[in-house]
Amino acid sequence: MGTLYRRHGKRMLDLAIAVPVAVVTAPVVVGCAVAVVATMGRPVFFRQQRPGLHGQPFDIVKMRTMSDARDASGALLPDEVRLTALGHWMRRLSIDELPQLWNVLEGSMSVIGPRPLLMRYLDRYSPEQARRHDVKPGITGWAQVNGRNALSWEQKFAHDVWYVDHVSLLVDLSILARTARKLLDRTDISARGHATMPEFMGTTARAAATLAEPS
Repeated sequence: MGTLYRRHGKRMLDLAIAVPVAVVTAPVVVGCAVAVVATMGRPVFFRQQRPGLHGQPFDIVKMRTMSDARDASGALLPDEVRLTALGHWMRRLSIDELPQLWNVLEGSMSVIGPRPLLMRYLDRYSPEQARRHDVKPGITGWAQVNGRNALSWEQKFAHDVWYVDHVSLLVDLSILARTARKLLDRTDISARGHATMPEFMGTTARAAATLAEPS
């Protein structure tokens, strides 16, 4: 049953969710697009190459939430400085994630799975952490409903690998229900002192040992 769901049922669930949600939320996306143009100018969408299934790159699409403000040398300012009030509001409500429904429809993402991170992280994962790419990345996932950006990188990756090993319809339905509650709570949006999360530089031996300790 688990293998059948992975091969066919999960895609059916993706389409059953993504199609109606994309239609219902289209006016919200259009309204936010107009607001982005009015406050930040173009482009409206943020596009970036991310690793997908088996680490293969794809272009993720999000609503733009940051300005292009730069310092005197021309370097982009830190994320927390460039995050606009509109962008903060969209992130609080997860509206910036809505364009990823198109990624789901085209098949590069799933509704549920590990969040797609940065291409440069690929060489920084341990072999165990790299297993998070054994399923398609998702808009929401097990790590998101168990702490999101309030977790350490190592904790998030442990949750991602747990999901890879336990993919099922019941798990996915549970994640969907818990995601709905998280959206209402609007918690765990960012790590302390950061607009989202600090950059992942690799797992230290100390962090790995701490995760291995029994609770």
